[in-house]
Amino acid sequence: MNTPTNMHAGSLEDIRRLAKGELSMRARIGYVALLLVAAAMTVVVLSLWLTEPALPARTQAAFGVMSLIGSAWVSFAVWALTARRPLFARDAVIAGNLAVVFTSVFVVGAFGAVILSGAAAASGALATGVVMLAVAVWNLFGARRRHAALAARRRELESALRTG
Repeated sequence: MNTPTNMHAGSLEDIRRLAKGELSMRARIGYVALLLVAAAMTVVVLSLWLTEPALPARTQAAFGVMSLIGSAWVSFAVWALTARRPLFARDAVIAGNLAVVFTSVFVVGAFGAVILSGAAAASGALATGVVMLAVAVWNLFGARRRHAALAARRRELESALRTG
């Protein structure tokens, strides 16, 4: 049976384990990789956009949107890497929201391309985008469930520590 002292020690160990899991080396490496890839992609897109002034308006708009998306991923990675506290799956929820929004933008763009051109490549891009959107939504729901479970566990542990 858990005595208050044993419950307190176990709760602190649970909190430490949760915090360590959120700040793991694997997660940090993933965020560094995201930062590098997003920064490289954004620099390439911005370089193309700024050095080719005669691009059609649709292409310039697409480059502008891709630059904003890349900048958002860079900002997110920097935030996750510089957070000085456990993230408790909040980062996964934010990443999931970003993925759903950006994939939705892609699907809308691909749908517009299908309507305007009717090309097979545009249809393929639309189909790919729909699959990516489904995966992004699935991941977002999973991240929200994990965040809710961690938040409930945190409230439970805090309550146990207060009552003592």
